[in-house]
Amino acid sequence: MKNEHKKNLDRRDFLKVLGGAAAVTSATLLPGCKNKQESAYTATTDIPTDQMTYRINPSTQDRVSLLGYGCMRWPTVSNNSARDSSDDIDQETVNKLVDVAIAHGVNYFDTSPAYCKGRSERATGIALSRYPRDKYFIATKLSNFAPSTWSREASIAMYHNSFKELQVNYIDYLLLHGVGMGNGLQEFNARYIDNGVLDFLLTERQAGRIRNLGFSYHGDIKVFDYLLSRHDEFKWDFVQIQLNYVDWKHAKEVNERNTNAEYLYGELSKRGIPAIIMEPLLGGRLSNVHDHIAAKLKQRKPESSVASWAFRFAGSFPGVLTVLSGMTYMEHLQDNLRTFCPLDPLSDADKEFLEETAQQLLRYPTIPCNDCKYCMPCPYGLDIPGILLHFNKCINEGNMPSSSRDANYSKARRAFLVGYDRSVPKLRQANHCIGCNQCVHHCPQNIHIPEEMQRIDKFVEDLKQGREF
Repeated sequence: MKNEHKKNLDRRDFLKVLGGAAAVTSATLLPGCKNKQESAYTATTDIPTDQMTYRINPSTQDRVSLLGYGCMRWPTVSNNSARDSSDDIDQETVNKLVDVAIAHGVNYFDTSPAYCKGRSERATGIALSRYPRDKYFIATKLSNFAPSTWSREASIAMYHNSFKELQVNYIDYLLLHGVGMGNGLQEFNARYIDNGVLDFLLTERQAGRIRNLGFSYHGDIKVFDYLLSRHDEFKWDFVQIQLNYVDWKHAKEVNERNTNAEYLYGELSKRGIPAIIMEPLLGGRLSNVHDHIAAKLKQRKPESSVASWAFRFAGSFPGVLTVLSGMTYMEHLQDNLRTFCPLDPLSDADKEFLEETAQQLLRYPTIPCNDCKYCMPCPYGLDIPGILLHFNKCINEGNMPSSSRDANYSKARRAFLVGYDRSVPKLRQANHCIGCNQCVHHCPQNIHIPEEMQRIDKFVEDLKQGREF
């Protein structure tokens, strides 16, 4: 379904699509939407400790594990993700996760000053500092999103603080974070060019304090093309892109501002630049697919998890250096280790199957939220990602009340409303959005969040009032 069509989808047509989604599932409707994360990671085979797949970085000859650990979702003491919670990070569990990862060959750890509400680098540094420095590669970012950090002094202070938090005297992979976001090239120049920060980082690379310099790309394709056009000058060692089996050919159908991963990867391959892959699960959506799609994936490869298909897709491209996964829980780490120890590359038939799967997924009108939380905090207290994720989850699970004339309407209505109240506190729900638009500028997926809040609030209010669809 084209993004433009989504924008213009009237309420009757929207609910008609939802009705079709609900009709193809045989899942029992329960009060509140179930959490399918457990069912997405169900492989139970043993994990070898000496079979990790590695790729070689042509710039530095680094032998990098194809599974990279994304450190944006470290667990908290309350067993939540620190990306979502202000609770203390559970350092003991972080250490255990790192121990299991390293024991099975993972050696690439990706963090940022912005992750886990500013606490990821410290937790990552504590866990990794227990190992010899040559046992792991650490990637972090210059995450100077806020205009208050655009000055040379503030950006360089952020860079130096990363060394302190990570307890290192050099950084293996340093990224300009989120280029293409906001105002595109204008914002990129303000963050890195006009203040001389990129020149400073190039000097740091020459001095050896940065071993590999690259950037993570979001949004404006003009910025991506511009930076690659200056590759002979900047000599990018790697570039981080969003790649998964939906975005490979259908990125603009998910979000009109996005660019197909096929193009991004192709441009990097032409220049011999290794690709680091983010969002292989499309913000978790490819591990939490509609029930009938999950059944097809399991039927084709019963011993593998739903999530493993997306990781195998990303890892099957030879120019990919590592595929990042933000693993909060041990079962997620174990399942991903099964996928990459060793990787079973996709066949041409598998790729055709996933292309068909991608087209099926696009029939469901979910909102392209990747739960990055760059829209947060909302000045009016909304839990924007929580609202969008609950809405998407209920669509994927068929728990969407589509018409008051449907036999399962009352059960679906209760499931949606009860699940909404359980997922998002009442004071943080969509009805509190005033349309200030402060969040829109920060969304790398270019979601017009106030419009979605208004749409969801109207949907919820109609359900509460029992209005006819």
